[in-house]
Amino acid sequence: MKVLVAGSGIIGITSAYYLAKSGHEVTVIEQESEPALGTSFANAGQLSYGMSSPWAGPGIPIKAMKWLAAKYAPLIINPKLTLLTLKFLFRILKNCTASRYEINKSRMVRVSKCSQQAIVEMVQEHDFDFELRSHGLLQVFRTQAQLDAAKKDMAVLDAYQVKYELLDVEGCIKAEPALVHVKEKIKGGLRYLEDQSANCFLFANHLTKICKQMGVKFEFNVSIQQINAKHKKITSIQTDQGNYQADKYVIALGSQSADILAPLGIHLPIYPVKGYSITLPIKNDADAPQGTLMDETYKVAITRLGDIVRVAGIAELTGYDKTLSDSGDRITQFVLHDLFPKATDQVPDDQLWAGLRPMTPDGTPIIGKTPYDNLLLNTGHGTLGWTMSLGSAKVINSLVSEQTPEIDIEGLSMFRYQ
Repeated sequence: MKVLVAGSGIIGITSAYYLAKSGHEVTVIEQESEPALGTSFANAGQLSYGMSSPWAGPGIPIKAMKWLAAKYAPLIINPKLTLLTLKFLFRILKNCTASRYEINKSRMVRVSKCSQQAIVEMVQEHDFDFELRSHGLLQVFRTQAQLDAAKKDMAVLDAYQVKYELLDVEGCIKAEPALVHVKEKIKGGLRYLEDQSANCFLFANHLTKICKQMGVKFEFNVSIQQINAKHKKITSIQTDQGNYQADKYVIALGSQSADILAPLGIHLPIYPVKGYSITLPIKNDADAPQGTLMDETYKVAITRLGDIVRVAGIAELTGYDKTLSDSGDRITQFVLHDLFPKATDQVPDDQLWAGLRPMTPDGTPIIGKTPYDNLLLNTGHGTLGWTMSLGSAKVINSLVSEQTPEIDIEGLSMFRYQ
């Protein structure tokens, strides 16, 4: 079967891989000149299987109000609120209940757990280095209130069979020895034992080469103009390089998915949440992170990737604007040097990067069928595209191949919004 995948970020590449592995004739079209140059380029590097949780949850509205007034705010909202931003905020608020959190997290964990097993299979099958580290993920708490709240959340972790350990300050230092320099700043931590870190951009490029060896065609510098349809069936995707036709179509365009699909009557509540990262060489291994940390106060991740450290975070709601702001630079640098003051030198100006995360209001990606018989979606992964990529791709391959997915796909498709 001929399958056309739109988008060559980590979601599109993994989709192409599993489809080709099943014997389909796959073509990938991409507007950039190379794979993984969008949000997959310099993300946090976390494979957060245990920490797969929606942003929307009980208590978030109150926290958000405090964040807006903080010096190093993890949430930045453009004061010139657009209708797009207002709709997204309203939908987020509707999901800030205990019952919705439970439903949304259960859906996310299903996909993440599938990805976790798929990474194991990938490592066994292919011999390429993508700086995978299985050091766990340490959620660092700076206040007693955060530590107490974590204890309440353990019942949720137990329900999803997430392996974890609650640590005091000395336990955090044992997990990440360099924290000994700032022990007075932390109260404890929650360590997700099975979480990992890896270089998403490196993985995506290695997998692209493997896909090409399997016969996948990659067409770069191709801009989609519109999707043509007739009688609830896609007939072609019109681009500046001509029309592309296939038997089935997979949209994996991240934040651009909503605009591309809207003319078809498919209205997806995907919002482009801007996130920032900085990437630095490590000056001293003993003073650097060994795995991945999440600073619970500032919602910033610090990840070890080979001989570099990646610092990523912040949620800036400013539409599709990718302009680099001083706030993004200031917050990421502060968190890095506050927790690991001896790990790196100061950040050069050209190391700041921003990407648009395709967020849904319930946190769950949109994976599955549409009202069009031969059109499928694999988008809306937010901050967890790297974490969920392989599991999402497996689901898409099963649906295209008309097989039963290996996980329950209830609540994953666009139809949950109707």
